[in-house]
Amino acid sequence: MTLDDLRVFVAVCRAGSLSAVARELDRTQSAVSQHVRRLERETGVDLLERRPRGVVPTEAGRVLYEAAADGLAGIDGALRRLGELAAGEGGSVRVTTGGTTVRHFMAEAIAVFRGRHPGVSLEFRTETSGRGCFEALRAGGVDLAWITLGRPVPGFEQRPVVELPWVLAVPAGDPLAARNRIDAADLADVRLVGLPPNSVSGAHLDAALADLGVRAGSDTSVADWDTALLLAELGLGHAVVPAVPGLSGLSPGLPGLAAAGGGSLRLVPVPALPPLPVGWAVRRWEALTPPARAFAETVAETVAETVAGTVAGGGGGGA
Repeated sequence: MTLDDLRVFVAVCRAGSLSAVARELDRTQSAVSQHVRRLERETGVDLLERRPRGVVPTEAGRVLYEAAADGLAGIDGALRRLGELAAGEGGSVRVTTGGTTVRHFMAEAIAVFRGRHPGVSLEFRTETSGRGCFEALRAGGVDLAWITLGRPVPGFEQRPVVELPWVLAVPAGDPLAARNRIDAADLADVRLVGLPPNSVSGAHLDAALADLGVRAGSDTSVADWDTALLLAELGLGHAVVPAVPGLSGLSPGLPGLAAAGGGSLRLVPVPALPPLPVGWAVRRWEALTPPARAFAETVAETVAETVAGTVAGGGGGGA
């Protein structure tokens, strides 16, 4: 019993004629009859009653017809859906990442992707750590995870998208705000707002400072980069943060946040610190659906240019 057998049988029941279906399918009447006979042999019952003006299903034939018609409708719908997925015209893309990542890294990509793939839905799941993102991937609840890249994790593939340079965020009135770069030695006497504890970015920064022989003090820690910037603007310390998209134009306030007391921030590059790699993590790239691959590629297309603009527009003080 094949799908073709069932399709022909359903067509015969609807048309009430073997010859009409043969003409419709451009086959011989004998070939159409063979499909029906094969079903009758496998089921062990007569499925069609021959009459002078055509055929009608027997009682057993009606049972099979109703089940086959419903089943074929579902299969045909699924095949259309699979075709849409293969063409990137439907389905969904499920992404997990940190709370502020979508605004910083994906805002432009989402708009571009929507224009290219209007039939694909985007779902975002917020996690508070890279470990949580990997767990979501492992559980199968998401397709892609945007993370700060660290050591390889068994069972996952990581793909870097962009490397983020580091900047020192200082209030506009701070003496360091007039600098066009911050040297490693300048950080030794600075009280820093600590990056998220146990985070990959925090570990990356700590290791880089240690390699440079810098032991910067810190008595404040935060859960995300945006909060570190806000605390720096409030005067609670200086913040060394990655130059994520959206950090340019921070005066008088942070993007998406109200200005704090009319203050402003300057972002001064710290070229001595090695850049922070960020990008995608997945279970297997080859197993991604076409829409998921398309979204990952769209983010990669837009984010590098945006980061370059951030550094050019937001990092720098006077001479």
